[in-house]
Amino acid sequence: MTDVISEYQKWKRQGEDLRSKARHAMESRFRELLTEAVQLAEEYRADFGGLLKPPPAVTAFRYKAGARKHAGQKAAAKPLPSPPQVEQPVPKPDRKVAGMQKRLETARKKLEAAKNAGQPTKNLEDRIYEIEDDLRLAGRG
Repeated sequence: MTDVISEYQKWKRQGEDLRSKARHAMESRFRELLTEAVQLAEEYRADFGGLLKPPPAVTAFRYKAGARKHAGQKAAAKPLPSPPQVEQPVPKPDRKVAGMQKRLETARKKLEAAKNAGQPTKNLEDRIYEIEDDLRLAGRG
């Protein structure tokens, strides 16, 4: 009877060790794949100027574009700073207006994409008109 118990305990320890090793292997592989996905997205954005969309099954994939620099980029020679120039202070744009301008730009891109895809554009055109109207009312049309 004690042989069965000791064999079971040995088997259980081996299973726990294997489970731990598999967990660490999966976690590191997951991180490697995400790192590679970020690198691909950065390269795609730099080359084609757009964002890659994840497959529909992926509900969230966020990263800060350009947050990290690669080792090769850090070592690159930096241009010397130009001498300071006297410039008139530029007033900061209103955050609300800046947000509306950004939404307008996004809506226009969506409209172009819908036109190219042959999809209906009426709702997008209406949305652009509304945003432009809001901008005019804000005095920044």
